[in-house]
Amino acid sequence: MRLKDKVAMISGAASGMGAATARLFAREGCKGVVVADILDKDGQAVVADIEKAGGRAIFVKLDVTDEAQWKAAVDKTVATYGGLDVLVNNAGISGSAEQDLYDTVAWHRLMDINSTGVFLGMKYGIRAMKRGGSVINLSSISGITGQGYIHVGYNASKGAVRLITKAGAAQHGKDGIRVNSVHPGLMPPMRTSGRTADPVARAKTLKGVPLGRAGEVDEVAYAILFLASDESSYVTGAELVVDGGWTAV
Repeated sequence: MRLKDKVAMISGAASGMGAATARLFAREGCKGVVVADILDKDGQAVVADIEKAGGRAIFVKLDVTDEAQWKAAVDKTVATYGGLDVLVNNAGISGSAEQDLYDTVAWHRLMDINSTGVFLGMKYGIRAMKRGGSVINLSSISGITGQGYIHVGYNASKGAVRLITKAGAAQHGKDGIRVNSVHPGLMPPMRTSGRTADPVARAKTLKGVPLGRAGEVDEVAYAILFLASDESSYVTGAELVVDGGWTAV
Protein backbone atom coordinates (compact mmCIF):
# COMPACT_ATOMS: atom_id res chain seq x y z
CA MET A 1 0.00 0.00 0.00
CA ARG A 2 2.22 2.78 -1.28
CA LEU A 3 -0.36 5.54 -0.70
CA LYS A 4 -1.90 4.31 2.54
CA ASP A 5 -4.17 6.94 4.12
CA LYS A 6 -3.34 9.61 1.53
CA VAL A 7 -5.91 11.81 -0.21
CA ALA A 8 -5.40 12.34 -3.93
CA MET A 9 -7.10 14.56 -6.48
CA ILE A 10 -6.67 13.89 -10.21
CA SER A 11 -7.87 16.23 -12.94
CA GLY A 12 -8.95 14.75 -16.25
CA ALA A 13 -9.58 11.48 -14.43
CA ALA A 14 -12.63 10.32 -16.39
CA SER A 15 -10.57 8.57 -19.06
CA GLY A 16 -7.12 7.59 -20.26
CA MET A 17 -4.09 8.17 -18.03
CA GLY A 18 -6.16 10.01 -15.45
CA ALA A 19 -8.63 7.15 -15.00
CA ALA A 20 -5.81 4.59 -14.87
CA THR A 21 -4.08 6.68 -12.20
CA ALA A 22 -7.26 7.06 -10.12
CA ARG A 23 -7.86 3.30 -10.11
CA LEU A 24 -4.23 2.57 -9.27
CA PHE A 25 -4.15 5.10 -6.44
CA ALA A 26 -7.24 3.49 -4.91
CA ARG A 27 -5.64 0.04 -5.11
CA GLU A 28 -2.52 1.45 -3.44
CA GLY A 29 -4.39 2.47 -0.31
CA CYS A 30 -5.64 6.05 -0.77
CA LYS A 31 -8.27 6.84 1.81
CA GLY A 32 -9.90 9.06 -0.79
CA VAL A 33 -9.52 9.56 -4.54
CA VAL A 34 -11.12 12.61 -6.10
CA VAL A 35 -11.99 12.04 -9.76
CA ALA A 36 -12.19 15.52 -11.27
CA ASP A 37 -13.36 16.06 -14.86
CA ILE A 38 -15.87 17.82 -17.08
CA LEU A 39 -17.33 14.44 -18.12
CA ASP A 40 -19.92 13.52 -15.49
CA LYS A 41 -20.97 10.08 -16.74
CA ASP A 42 -17.47 8.82 -17.44
CA GLY A 43 -16.15 10.25 -14.18
CA GLN A 44 -18.93 8.61 -12.18
CA ALA A 45 -18.10 5.31 -13.90
CA VAL A 46 -14.51 5.54 -12.68
CA VAL A 47 -15.77 6.20 -9.14
CA ALA A 48 -18.08 3.18 -9.41
CA ASP A 49 -15.16 0.99 -10.51
CA ILE A 50 -13.10 2.13 -7.52
CA GLU A 51 -15.93 1.57 -5.07
CA LYS A 52 -16.71 -1.85 -6.53
CA ALA A 53 -13.09 -2.83 -5.85
CA GLY A 54 -13.39 -1.70 -2.24
CA GLY A 55 -11.86 1.79 -2.56
CA ARG A 56 -13.18 5.23 -1.69
CA ALA A 57 -13.72 7.93 -4.29
CA ILE A 58 -15.91 10.86 -5.23
CA PHE A 59 -16.53 12.66 -8.49
CA VAL A 60 -16.14 16.43 -8.77
CA LYS A 61 -17.15 18.38 -11.85
CA LEU A 62 -14.17 20.45 -12.93
CA ASP A 63 -13.40 22.67 -15.89
CA VAL A 64 -9.70 23.26 -15.27
CA THR A 65 -9.83 26.70 -16.92
CA ASP A 66 -12.37 27.94 -14.34
CA GLU A 67 -10.75 29.31 -11.18
CA ALA A 68 -13.96 29.18 -9.15
CA GLN A 69 -14.44 25.51 -10.01
CA TRP A 70 -10.88 24.72 -8.91
CA LYS A 71 -11.47 26.37 -5.55
CA ALA A 72 -14.76 24.53 -5.11
CA ALA A 73 -13.20 21.19 -6.08
CA VAL A 74 -10.34 21.54 -3.61
CA ASP A 75 -12.70 22.76 -0.88
CA LYS A 76 -14.91 19.70 -1.41
CA THR A 77 -11.87 17.42 -1.28
CA VAL A 78 -10.80 18.86 2.08
CA ALA A 79 -14.35 18.82 3.45
CA THR A 80 -14.82 15.17 2.44
CA TYR A 81 -11.46 13.67 3.36
CA GLY A 82 -9.86 16.18 5.72
CA GLY A 83 -7.00 17.34 3.54
CA LEU A 84 -5.05 16.85 0.32
CA ASP A 85 -1.77 14.96 -0.03
CA VAL A 86 -1.41 14.36 -3.76
CA LEU A 87 -2.48 16.48 -6.71
CA VAL A 88 -2.17 15.14 -10.24
CA ASN A 89 -2.67 17.83 -12.88
CA ASN A 90 -3.49 15.49 -15.74
CA ALA A 91 -6.22 17.25 -17.74
CA GLY A 92 -5.13 18.37 -21.20
CA ILE A 93 -5.94 18.39 -24.90
CA SER A 94 -3.98 17.42 -27.98
CA GLY A 95 -2.67 19.81 -30.60
CA SER A 96 -2.58 17.26 -33.40
CA ALA A 97 -6.10 17.85 -34.75
CA GLU A 98 -5.46 21.42 -35.90
CA GLN A 99 -4.92 22.00 -39.60
CA ASP A 100 -3.52 25.52 -39.14
CA LEU A 101 -0.58 25.10 -36.80
CA TYR A 102 -0.68 28.83 -36.00
CA ASP A 103 -4.43 29.17 -35.48
CA THR A 104 -4.94 31.81 -32.79
CA VAL A 105 -8.12 30.36 -31.32
CA ALA A 106 -6.41 26.99 -30.92
CA TRP A 107 -3.42 28.68 -29.30
CA HIS A 108 -5.60 30.19 -26.57
CA ARG A 109 -7.53 26.95 -26.03
CA LEU A 110 -4.33 24.90 -25.69
CA MET A 111 -2.72 27.38 -23.33
CA ASP A 112 -5.88 27.76 -21.22
CA ILE A 113 -6.45 24.04 -20.70
CA ASN A 114 -2.91 22.66 -20.71
CA SER A 115 -1.07 25.48 -18.92
CA THR A 116 -3.52 27.69 -17.02
CA GLY A 117 -5.30 24.56 -15.78
CA VAL A 118 -2.06 23.41 -14.17
CA PHE A 119 -1.38 26.86 -12.72
CA LEU A 120 -4.82 26.99 -11.09
CA GLY A 121 -4.48 23.44 -9.80
CA MET A 122 -1.19 24.33 -8.14
CA LYS A 123 -2.60 27.59 -6.78
CA TYR A 124 -5.45 25.93 -4.91
CA GLY A 125 -4.05 22.43 -4.40
CA ILE A 126 -0.83 23.54 -2.73
CA ARG A 127 -2.77 25.81 -0.36
CA ALA A 128 -4.61 22.74 0.90
CA MET A 129 -1.46 20.69 1.57
CA LYS A 130 -1.04 21.39 5.26
CA ARG A 131 1.18 18.38 6.01
CA GLY A 132 3.43 18.40 2.95
CA GLY A 133 2.48 16.74 -0.27
CA SER A 134 3.25 15.82 -3.84
CA VAL A 135 2.16 17.59 -7.02
CA ILE A 136 2.58 15.73 -10.31
CA ASN A 137 2.06 17.73 -13.50
CA LEU A 138 1.49 15.93 -16.79
CA SER A 139 3.62 17.48 -19.50
CA SER A 140 4.76 15.56 -22.60
CA ILE A 141 7.81 14.84 -24.69
CA SER A 142 6.38 17.82 -26.62
CA GLY A 143 7.36 19.94 -23.63
CA ILE A 144 10.99 18.93 -24.18
CA THR A 145 11.38 18.96 -27.95
CA GLY A 146 9.56 20.43 -30.95
CA GLN A 147 7.59 18.58 -33.62
CA GLY A 148 6.55 19.59 -37.09
CA TYR A 149 3.06 18.12 -37.12
CA ILE A 150 1.27 19.58 -34.09
CA HIS A 151 0.06 23.07 -33.23
CA VAL A 152 2.83 25.20 -31.74
CA GLY A 153 0.55 25.93 -28.80
CA TYR A 154 0.78 22.31 -27.71
CA ASN A 155 4.57 22.44 -27.47
CA ALA A 156 4.39 25.84 -25.78
CA SER A 157 1.75 24.76 -23.28
CA LYS A 158 3.57 21.57 -22.33
CA GLY A 159 6.85 23.48 -22.09
CA ALA A 160 5.14 25.86 -19.70
CA VAL A 161 4.06 22.92 -17.56
CA ARG A 162 7.67 21.73 -17.43
CA LEU A 163 8.91 25.08 -16.10
CA ILE A 164 6.04 25.90 -13.75
CA THR A 165 6.85 22.54 -12.19
CA LYS A 166 10.45 23.59 -11.52
CA ALA A 167 9.29 26.94 -10.16
CA GLY A 168 6.88 25.18 -7.83
CA ALA A 169 9.61 22.84 -6.63
CA ALA A 170 11.90 25.77 -5.86
CA GLN A 171 9.20 27.72 -4.05
CA HIS A 172 7.57 24.99 -1.98
CA GLY A 173 10.38 22.67 -0.97
CA LYS A 174 10.57 24.50 2.36
CA ASP A 175 6.97 23.45 2.97
CA GLY A 176 7.72 19.78 2.37
CA ILE A 177 5.84 19.87 -0.92
CA ARG A 178 7.42 18.18 -3.93
CA VAL A 179 6.52 19.16 -7.50
CA ASN A 180 7.51 16.98 -10.46
CA SER A 181 6.51 16.54 -14.08
CA VAL A 182 5.82 13.42 -16.13
CA HIS A 183 6.47 13.41 -19.88
CA PRO A 184 4.66 10.65 -21.79
CA GLY A 185 5.60 9.77 -25.34
CA LEU A 186 3.35 8.04 -27.88
CA MET A 187 0.31 6.73 -26.02
CA PRO A 188 -3.15 5.47 -26.99
CA PRO A 189 -4.97 8.32 -28.78
CA MET A 190 -6.89 10.83 -26.67
CA ARG A 191 -10.42 11.97 -27.45
CA THR A 192 -8.93 15.17 -28.88
CA SER A 193 -6.19 13.52 -30.96
CA GLY A 194 -5.94 14.11 -34.70
CA ARG A 195 -2.88 13.16 -36.72
CA THR A 196 -1.35 11.28 -33.80
CA ALA A 197 -4.32 8.88 -33.94
CA ASP A 198 -3.78 8.08 -37.63
CA PRO A 199 -2.34 4.54 -38.01
CA VAL A 200 0.05 5.60 -40.77
CA ALA A 201 1.37 8.54 -38.75
CA ARG A 202 1.70 6.36 -35.64
CA ALA A 203 3.65 3.73 -37.53
CA LYS A 204 6.04 6.41 -38.78
CA THR A 205 6.53 7.75 -35.27
CA LEU A 206 7.18 4.26 -33.88
CA LYS A 207 10.21 3.94 -36.12
CA GLY A 208 11.91 6.45 -33.84
CA VAL A 209 11.00 4.69 -30.59
CA PRO A 210 13.78 2.32 -29.43
CA LEU A 211 11.33 0.01 -27.64
CA GLY A 212 9.37 -0.25 -30.88
CA ARG A 213 5.88 0.21 -29.46
CA ALA A 214 3.50 2.76 -28.05
CA GLY A 215 3.11 3.11 -24.31
CA GLU A 216 0.14 2.07 -22.23
CA VAL A 217 -1.77 4.32 -19.82
CA ASP A 218 -0.93 2.06 -16.89
CA GLU A 219 2.78 2.55 -17.56
CA VAL A 220 2.33 6.28 -17.06
CA ALA A 221 0.13 5.68 -14.01
CA TYR A 222 2.91 3.71 -12.32
CA ALA A 223 5.37 6.54 -12.98
CA ILE A 224 2.89 8.96 -11.39
CA LEU A 225 2.48 6.56 -8.45
CA PHE A 226 6.23 6.63 -7.78
CA LEU A 227 6.23 10.43 -7.63
CA ALA A 228 3.13 10.44 -5.42
CA SER A 229 4.58 7.96 -2.95
CA ASP A 230 7.14 8.43 -0.19
CA GLU A 231 9.55 6.34 -2.27
CA SER A 232 10.35 9.57 -4.15
CA SER A 233 10.77 11.65 -0.99
CA TYR A 234 14.00 13.29 -2.26
CA VAL A 235 12.74 13.90 -5.80
CA THR A 236 11.43 17.34 -6.70
CA GLY A 237 11.67 19.56 -9.77
CA ALA A 238 12.40 16.46 -11.83
CA GLU A 239 11.21 15.37 -15.28
CA LEU A 240 10.22 11.71 -15.51
CA VAL A 241 10.10 10.74 -19.18
CA VAL A 242 7.93 7.75 -20.14
CA ASP A 243 8.50 7.50 -23.88
CA GLY A 244 10.12 4.18 -24.76
CA GLY A 245 13.39 6.00 -25.43
CA TRP A 246 12.03 8.37 -28.10
CA THR A 247 13.85 11.43 -26.72
CA ALA A 248 17.07 9.47 -26.23
CA VAL A 249 17.87 9.19 -29.94
